[in-house]
Amino acid sequence: MRVCLASTSPARLMLLGQFGIRPLTIAPAVDEEAVIEAVESAEARTLTPDEHVLLLARRKAADVAVRLADDIPDFDGIVIGGDSMFELDGEILGKPYTPENAIARWQAMRGRTGVLHSGHAVVRVGPGQQAREVHAVAAASVTFAADVTDAEIETYVATGEPLHVAGAFTVDSLGGAFIERVDGDPSTVVGMSLSTLRGLVRELGVDWTSLWNTTDPSLEPSTPL
Repeated sequence: MRVCLASTSPARLMLLGQFGIRPLTIAPAVDEEAVIEAVESAEARTLTPDEHVLLLARRKAADVAVRLADDIPDFDGIVIGGDSMFELDGEILGKPYTPENAIARWQAMRGRTGVLHSGHAVVRVGPGQQAREVHAVAAASVTFAADVTDAEIETYVATGEPLHVAGAFTVDSLGGAFIERVDGDPSTVVGMSLSTLRGLVRELGVDWTSLWNTTDPSLEPSTPL
């Protein structure tokens, strides 16, 4: 059973690797802002956080599944797509990108609790098979320490770690020391809820344990002739 991660997120790749799965990774060709804007414009409303992350997770998985059918026609396995966003007091906090934004985020978040929403989509693909897709959203609340100082925030932001992650924080790296509590599946905060992912894989008739200790053939070093 092959596994393809429709993402180049180091956190998601690391998470799967910790559980014995070394997937093929393909970056989805999805313009996230354009997708959201088009759907919200068509429906004349703002998508909820759960709708937002689920829509993007499904689009990413679908895009890569189609490309696999063209580029690797013998691929027989699953494609995993995901998307995350952080919500604090009803406001969506995406990736801050700049140090100034990240510092302001942390100053606003310390001592408070927000919710990390994570969308998941899994597509079963194989030669001669019609692709089948299942999806779900997981959420976990995150409480930040109230005593995080401005100096700690500035030093953390200077590492560059929080600039390109949803909510401007990590729980599995340098930012973890500033988080007091996570309520929900902790892996949700890393990028994917493994318990949710297992449920989706099982819906497609695939045993989760069959994915253990797997390395996609494309990642194996070639054997000299």
